[in-house]
Amino acid sequence: MIFEITSSEIIMSEKLISERCKPRAESSELAGSCCAGVPARAMLRWIVTALFGLLALPGLGWAQTTLHTPMADDPQCLDRDCPPAPGTYEGTVDPAPGNARNQAGTVPRPAEAMPNDTVSDNNSNNDEQDQSAEPGRHPKRSFPLKTDAVPEAPPNEFQEFVATSVGRRLPIYGHSLFDRVPTTFAPIDRIPVTDDYRIGPGDEILIRAWGQIDLDGKLVVDREGQVFLPKVGTLSVAGLKYQQLPEYFRSAIGRVFRNFDLTVSLGRLRSVQVFVVGQARRPGSYTVSSLSTLVNTLFASGGPSASGSMRRIQLKRNNSVVSEFDFYDLLLKGDKSKDARLLPGDVIYIPPSGPSIAIAGSVNVPAIYELREGTTLGSAVEMAGGLATTADGQKATVERIENHNTRWVEEFPLDAQGLERVLKDGDVVRIFSLSPRYQNAVTLRGNVAHPGRTEWHSGMRLKDVITNQDALVTRDYWRATNWVANAGERDDQQISRDYWRATNPVGNPGERGGPQMTREYGRVPNPVANPGEHNDERDGARGGPQFERRPTSEKAATEATTAKLRNQIALNAPEINWDYAVIQRLSPQDLTTRLIPFNLGKLVLQGDEQSNLALEPGDVITIFSQNDLDVPLEKRSKFVRLEGEFRTAGVYQAEPGETVRHLAARVGGFTQNAYLYGAEFTRESVRADQQKGLDQLIEKLEEDISRNAMAPSGVNPDELADNRAKLEAQRQLVEKLREVKATGRVVLDLTPNSTAVADLPEIALEDGDRFVVPYRPSTVEMLGAVYNKNSFLYRREARLDDYLKRAGGPTRDADTSRMFVIRADGSVLSKQSVKGLWNGGFASLRLMPGDAIVVPERLNRGSFLKGLRDWSQVFSQFALGAAAIRVIQ
Repeated sequence: MIFEITSSEIIMSEKLISERCKPRAESSELAGSCCAGVPARAMLRWIVTALFGLLALPGLGWAQTTLHTPMADDPQCLDRDCPPAPGTYEGTVDPAPGNARNQAGTVPRPAEAMPNDTVSDNNSNNDEQDQSAEPGRHPKRSFPLKTDAVPEAPPNEFQEFVATSVGRRLPIYGHSLFDRVPTTFAPIDRIPVTDDYRIGPGDEILIRAWGQIDLDGKLVVDREGQVFLPKVGTLSVAGLKYQQLPEYFRSAIGRVFRNFDLTVSLGRLRSVQVFVVGQARRPGSYTVSSLSTLVNTLFASGGPSASGSMRRIQLKRNNSVVSEFDFYDLLLKGDKSKDARLLPGDVIYIPPSGPSIAIAGSVNVPAIYELREGTTLGSAVEMAGGLATTADGQKATVERIENHNTRWVEEFPLDAQGLERVLKDGDVVRIFSLSPRYQNAVTLRGNVAHPGRTEWHSGMRLKDVITNQDALVTRDYWRATNWVANAGERDDQQISRDYWRATNPVGNPGERGGPQMTREYGRVPNPVANPGEHNDERDGARGGPQFERRPTSEKAATEATTAKLRNQIALNAPEINWDYAVIQRLSPQDLTTRLIPFNLGKLVLQGDEQSNLALEPGDVITIFSQNDLDVPLEKRSKFVRLEGEFRTAGVYQAEPGETVRHLAARVGGFTQNAYLYGAEFTRESVRADQQKGLDQLIEKLEEDISRNAMAPSGVNPDELADNRAKLEAQRQLVEKLREVKATGRVVLDLTPNSTAVADLPEIALEDGDRFVVPYRPSTVEMLGAVYNKNSFLYRREARLDDYLKRAGGPTRDADTSRMFVIRADGSVLSKQSVKGLWNGGFASLRLMPGDAIVVPERLNRGSFLKGLRDWSQVFSQFALGAAAIRVIQ
């Protein structure tokens, strides 16, 4: 075994040793023990001698031979004839070959050693590991598969020309295939080599033999096309097919040895240099693997440019065309038969694009296509994937250029004769889509059970479409009915879940002797380390707040809403407008739309034949509900809730034109405990108007607060802090006002002595009205800035000042000049409105049961909306009750 060390390597090694010893020599403790006294050259020689001895030891008893032909970048190849190593620069195409083998025998490898005259290589183990790990790939040469987005080529002139005609830019067919190509074309490893692959200089042959000869070799074909085998000699393998190698090596080795078997495969393959020229995206010279083909290299080069041909790509070798590849065959038929393997010096030529057409409209693949001679309309449509499902199969329009100076439009029928018409360069074919018109359909829409289209037939009339009342019951009605039917079951399930959470922790205490598990899974409470935690969890097991998933107020509101919905009696869906329905018809003469109204009630309920109008194709029948078109009040269905001290409280359907007084008399009047003065009559339409006004008031308040915040204030820090505190208090007040919701209460202007039905006003009822008559209360409520906010027993002789004194009087922050009383009937009486009366004024006001006295707090003067100081006006305008006072406080 020969080892060669050049002078440059010795100099570099000396430099390395000197640098490594320098820091140690500078140290006072290590100066005497370092290599300062040993010359670098002598030390290097000693190290090299030791390495030589270690490397030579395995050769003394090694019985296996591993032949390794050095690579081109090996130092041994500097002065010798070694095969070139493939390059790894950008643009290299290198499909790594697989470990495909031609096995010549399956005789098991014998245990005896081979003859001593075999040559041993100290790198056999490493080479064998590299071969078994990734055959055919050098450990220092890798080709990662990275995709590179090829910059989008600018559109060619024909694309721009087509865009002006069809309204959008069409792509060139097949170019999207090259939009993202690999920067280094590296297919998957271990690709099998085909049997007809011909061996050439640079190919690596992996040969293993056992029996009388033990051989594991990597043979690289040199530039003469030869390989060398010890004891066998030089063998010429260039030009042989891969399938011929096993028999060739068997015959050559058989002249020297007997009784052996072998396998032959290929490792790393040689590289070839080819040229991509013409109208390519990235023309140039490419070094590719010998397994690469025309298609592989086209992908590496980015394919044809926008002006390049996709159908006439030529592979030239020795000034002659070897193959002409049509990419359309590959894309449309999957035919790759014209693809050819590349050899050194091959030229791939992409000529300019040939005649082109554009196919737009209702085809599966609208694009710009390159023509072959004699392409017909039928073959062009076939290239475009055929007609789309929604295409109009009657005709196609072709925009044609004549003699490069005029443009014409022709119509080609899409029959057998029209599809045989030959297309020309520059044609723009447009396939139109079907019209959305239905030839024999009548449309039913609106408040019906099954909206949609119905087949029209001769003599068809309205009764054929709307057969009976069931055809007018909408799906929303049945959905609402089903939801109400299952409301109780859903509530029971929710109550069961809440009860289980409150009474059952995750782990039951004492179950199977295990510790009690808390809601945090896997955590055992420690009563010693966390006594408070243990007590909290024990309280939670009893139903404490720890296991309450939702806030109390939210849960209470949800339960109240659920209970209300469970027993709510209301319209599950808008009712039908029986007086009016309409047929919408397009006149074929002047294309105007006619409206033909009819009485739906007469048609369906009475069976009136005059209302059973004849229908025509294209008619649209619209059925309205009472929500779609407002109908007179007397024709609407009105559900009114009577609650409280009625003899027969309940939900009643009001008769047409019925009033509150009439309905109360119809249900039997009131009980003896009825307090008619405190009756509460609410209406949904009024509530919506009140809420709208309240929202506007809050928005105005916010604007004033923002304006005051931006206004300049004093420079004194105390004044600034005081102003900020006042603004914050005002903002909090506005937030509380947002929680106040309008009730829609209507003040009935009843007298305190009203007790009979005849005292009620004549108010026409509406759907959703609610009339609540409470029993006679026995208290008067005191709210606001007083020391004792409470309810006090009503006394007939007591005055307002008496109740104020019983509440401890107003506080220091009270604004006594703006006190007001919310009467039980919903009216508001302020101090300003009764000031100066002969009977003693506001303080001597006689109250009634259910009244509420409100003493507002004093607001900051000059920095807030003046209207807010008069709370009585706000409560009177929006009919807010005492409950709103509790929210605002």
